[in-house]
Amino acid sequence: MRLIKTEDAVGHVLCHDMTQIIKDQYKDARFRKGHVVTEEDIPVLLSMGKEHLYVWEMTPGMVHENDAAERLLALCGQENMIRSGVKEGKIELKAACDGVFLVDSARLVAVNSQDEVMIATRKGGTAVREGDKLAGMRVIPLIIEEEKLQKAEQAAGDKPLLSLKPYVRKTACIVATGGEVKKGLIKDTFTPVVIDKLKTYGIETLEVVYSGDGVENVRDAVLAMREKKPDMILCTGGMSVDPDDNTPGGIKAAGANIIAYGAPVLPGAMFLLGYFDDGMPVMGLPGCVMYAGATVFDLMLPKIAADVPVTRADIAALGEGGLCLGCKPCHYPICPFGK
Repeated sequence: MRLIKTEDAVGHVLCHDMTQIIKDQYKDARFRKGHVVTEEDIPVLLSMGKEHLYVWEMTPGMVHENDAAERLLALCGQENMIRSGVKEGKIELKAACDGVFLVDSARLVAVNSQDEVMIATRKGGTAVREGDKLAGMRVIPLIIEEEKLQKAEQAAGDKPLLSLKPYVRKTACIVATGGEVKKGLIKDTFTPVVIDKLKTYGIETLEVVYSGDGVENVRDAVLAMREKKPDMILCTGGMSVDPDDNTPGGIKAAGANIIAYGAPVLPGAMFLLGYFDDGMPVMGLPGCVMYAGATVFDLMLPKIAADVPVTRADIAALGEGGLCLGCKPCHYPICPFGK
């Protein structure tokens, strides 16, 4: 940086904040660090008693922090997101709709491994609401070498680092298993919990059918619900390894391709996810969904609702962070569960 006369500062970058004080009216930074001085700024700066300024000299091959932030934003993608203006060299992204926020973690790490650049995001794979903050980006210095920005761009590749998938699966049918429930020997306290969780994501329950026990009964109930053409099918209960728990077998017999039966999540280890050939998802929900504050169902439902394909590898990756700490009261999703 160097000290120059204020009248000669047009086009130069300020090295520090310039505070303006007007008695009983104003006291704040009139010009922020990183501001590029314009012709119109000169009278204001002189009125503030600034006859000389410390400035960065913009030389060929260097990029101002505001322009650099725009370059980093271009790596992120903005579909279904709202960007902020550039403030002090930083840009932020917020959600333009409800949905699931996704991050290409490996490429994000590759970008952040480059010198003097940073992109910070919330955890990928999580549900967000319209207006939620998603990411922020900036470079570290006031000006950065073009070569360093180019290395960050090369590390990012040609696809957006971030995406926000809105909820598109809007209807569901529920198969409530268990002979004791079908016969009315006990009250169904499971289905109301599931219906309420579905409503959280704007999903309407079209029908609830009580299948009773037995692989064939569960299979027939699932096939009957398929005929209703919902966006997803949920089966409650009968998911443990007891001999009379036949829900997994019934789902498989109905023709679903089982992605995983069992998940490294507590509560929710006995969770099942499958897909039919037409892409319709089917889930088997263990009993913990009925009483626990947050379970594997809360981690998986947003992705299913957003029609984000889920693989066996995705479910295996839930193990780190998949242990609910059982806090009382439950603060999910403002907690480490699933993160």
